[in-house]
Amino acid sequence: MSPDLDRERSLVLAQRSFELMRDYCSSATPRAYAVWYTYVAGSQPLMNDAIKRLTTQNGTLTSADIDQLHDTYIDGRRLAGEMDRMNSSLIAEVEGIMEMIDVSVRSTAQYGESLQAFTHDIANAATSRARLKEVVAAIIANTRNVTANNRTLEARMRESRSEIESLRETLEATRLESLTDPLTGLGNRKNFEEGLRRAIDAGAAHRPSSLIVLDIDYFKRFNDLYGHLTGDQVLRLVAIVMREHVGQKGATLARFGGEEFGIVLPETDRATAREIAERVRTSVTGRELVKRSTGESLGKVTVSLGVAMQRADDNAVSLLERADACLFAAKRAGRNRTLDESQAAALPNVA
Repeated sequence: MSPDLDRERSLVLAQRSFELMRDYCSSATPRAYAVWYTYVAGSQPLMNDAIKRLTTQNGTLTSADIDQLHDTYIDGRRLAGEMDRMNSSLIAEVEGIMEMIDVSVRSTAQYGESLQAFTHDIANAATSRARLKEVVAAIIANTRNVTANNRTLEARMRESRSEIESLRETLEATRLESLTDPLTGLGNRKNFEEGLRRAIDAGAAHRPSSLIVLDIDYFKRFNDLYGHLTGDQVLRLVAIVMREHVGQKGATLARFGGEEFGIVLPETDRATAREIAERVRTSVTGRELVKRSTGESLGKVTVSLGVAMQRADDNAVSLLERADACLFAAKRAGRNRTLDESQAAALPNVA
């Protein structure tokens, strides 16, 4: 593409991004622009699907939605680049070690060949005293050379071990960052999807797993009334409560949408999952919110939850769809409640 055409396309994308930001966002921020520009450019199909889902459900994107989308799909590419860079460093470090080992192996092989030759000379009865001295001196010199090479290799190995350990720790930290929602500290959508797939696999091999989906009631209205900083406080509160009441080994706790959360419970029956969901709901409802800057009481926040248990033919998508259906039934039935599939089906004109 010519520079002029490329520039014209960029201007068209920018104009369309501003239009969408005006129509769907409450405020124009660099993050919002980056999200909408990426959307218009079509370079992140998964992000585009998430945006369509959010705007269909809510009509707008909140600041929390923008942050979640940016962290998952745009910053995620930055983290992937960092991981690639660290992997390259790790490979280079290992290649350096292998080269040093090759040098040491060659040196040791040469030393062995020299010893064989020296042994032959010493065994030769005709070897003179002068020649014997030469042989011994050569053995000593070769031994010192091999010892020096081995010491160099040992030092290099120590340095590399430290470097590799540092790279490993940084790589793990970056991996965790790529799976973490920075606002709440819970897992992000990628973490949620990975945890759900693992639970489905475990359920197929052993006991069925369960999924809880949670949505904060009237969150957009709360955001508009008290501001996004207070809205962020609500999101953190829900995350804290989830951590307090979910202790199952292998459980995945994640914020996978603006005000949407998921709890993946491997090998957990529906009754247990519903009990956990109810504990989370009543705990959130029982806490009074206070605006930090003024001490003003903001009342209480409620949440609605849907619970579904894995079926034999389930995959991650179908299990999530059924849990979502229970959540929507809870919303339509009046909010601030937990519904599993049997309860949702029993509600007239709701399931």
